[in-house]
Amino acid sequence: MSNKSVGIRDVAAAAGVSVTTVSHVLNNTVYARVGAETRERVREAAQRLGYGPNRMAQALRTQRSGMLGFVSEEIATTPHAGRIILGAEETARRRGYNLMIINTSSTATYESRTADIAALLERQVDGVLYATMYHRQLAVPDNLNGIPAILVDSEDTNHSISSVIPDEMGGATAAVRTLIEAGHQRIGMINNTDDVPATHSRLRAFKDTLSDSGLAFDADLVEAELSEVAGGYQAALRLLARRDRPTAVFCYNDRMAMGAYRAAAELGLKIPRDLSVVGFDNQELIAENLHPALTTVSLPHYEMGAWATENLIDAIEGKTDLSLFALHPTLLACPLVVRDSVKPPVS
Repeated sequence: MSNKSVGIRDVAAAAGVSVTTVSHVLNNTVYARVGAETRERVREAAQRLGYGPNRMAQALRTQRSGMLGFVSEEIATTPHAGRIILGAEETARRRGYNLMIINTSSTATYESRTADIAALLERQVDGVLYATMYHRQLAVPDNLNGIPAILVDSEDTNHSISSVIPDEMGGATAAVRTLIEAGHQRIGMINNTDDVPATHSRLRAFKDTLSDSGLAFDADLVEAELSEVAGGYQAALRLLARRDRPTAVFCYNDRMAMGAYRAAAELGLKIPRDLSVVGFDNQELIAENLHPALTTVSLPHYEMGAWATENLIDAIEGKTDLSLFALHPTLLACPLVVRDSVKPPVS
């Protein structure tokens, strides 16, 4: 809460700058030539004194409410992807905006999603972020067109709305490459059966990385199941029961990797002595607590939320044109997180 007894002149005096400079900094004026050090000094003084711009006066002057709509397809109730909201919220707060969140289901109808957007627009939000629980294609409600909007972890089937997604290909490439660099030549993959972008991208990266390293792709070493622990277990049993079993496995996600650990244990195989395993998603409650800890690929949830919010606000304030991003989704890196589940194969 702002301290009503503190005014903009008090902030200017505390920061040693003019009232105009304080106004430019706190209102993020586009054309203002204010150095980074001065901006930081002004913001620090405003925070220390408890000063905040009068939101009602700002709204009357700029015709903006300072509110961003955020539609969350289940991620608000999912710790794994909840960092999308954290990235969005922290970025919005730093830029002087607040989030208004609606949580919906990933199986919501088109009509239901349209109603959610309408509810936000009725409350005069300046723009909308629409985030899905996992990377997928989305039929965007018509009422999302014509307003500043960005999709997070999803792609618009009509390429009319800007979006930010994880670099699935890059992440999967890093996962498979770490197995190859450890010396593995017979590598299996446990994939998902769902028809979503990640299923196809991760398999394509698996094939391409093998090819780029001079290794032949063997379709018999790819098994697909539902992307849960039980699915990973069943797929791993089939792979590891082979007489010519792989010495390493790339798993679609960490839950399937957990199932692979169970299958390996039942077959008397030690990880990573007898089998190296790499996952995807970096679900820390799983990856850090498996024994040995799982080498995996991290999804940039926080970074996607932050990127989307930063660019949405820039569009609202006339600093960028979101149509420039609409044709092709923006890709954010999926870094490899090295732990203890990869080791050179036994000779």
